[in-house]
Amino acid sequence: MANRPGGELAARPLHFFFITDCSGSMAADGKIQALNNAVREALPHMRRVADENPNAQVLLRALKFSNGAQWHVSQPTPVNDFEWNDLSADGQTDMGRALSVLANELKMPPMSERALPPVLVLISDGQPTDDFSSGLKNLLEEPWGRKAVRVAIAIGEDANLKVLQDFIDNPEIRPLEANNPEALLYYIRWASTVVLQKASEPANPAGLIAGGVVPIPLPAHKSDPTNDVW
Repeated sequence: MANRPGGELAARPLHFFFITDCSGSMAADGKIQALNNAVREALPHMRRVADENPNAQVLLRALKFSNGAQWHVSQPTPVNDFEWNDLSADGQTDMGRALSVLANELKMPPMSERALPPVLVLISDGQPTDDFSSGLKNLLEEPWGRKAVRVAIAIGEDANLKVLQDFIDNPEIRPLEANNPEALLYYIRWASTVVLQKASEPANPAGLIAGGVVPIPLPAHKSDPTNDVW
């Protein structure tokens, strides 16, 4: 990691969460393995971005949901120490439960007022099978839930874009539609680098837009529909 003026204590924590759908449908057509490969491939790029942003201490966690929601990586882990163990797929799509579990982690404490806006990356290929609205309400009632940079990646044509848009809660940002492994790789890397970089800037040049949300650029990727498999 780069030397930091003022030392490590000058850095503000930036919590980055992968929130991953591990329902049974993710086992079809290689989706869960494509997700595993994409996250693993993105990690070196995340470490580079973190090293280039001395004002932020990037801490990663991963939450999975199928029948209920469980932490895949429960402790805030420095990006240089973070390792990805493959997820498997089975069960239902309890996305609402995942958002409620996440909301508990965004309370103050354990979050601090000094933190940078957290980054929440929700990845799903399907429809919630539980009370999504209550989970989203719990998340958005937390100050850090509202201020978080929320990105959603829809895998395949069966993903519910409406609920992913509700999660984002910003009409200027749309769910990213990944219909093949290449697009999924691109979007996960984009969220892990470009979005991470914007969220970790000490004073965003555009400032915080109304509602306290960090503005993020749109991804430039144009997927070739002839490659679509999902």
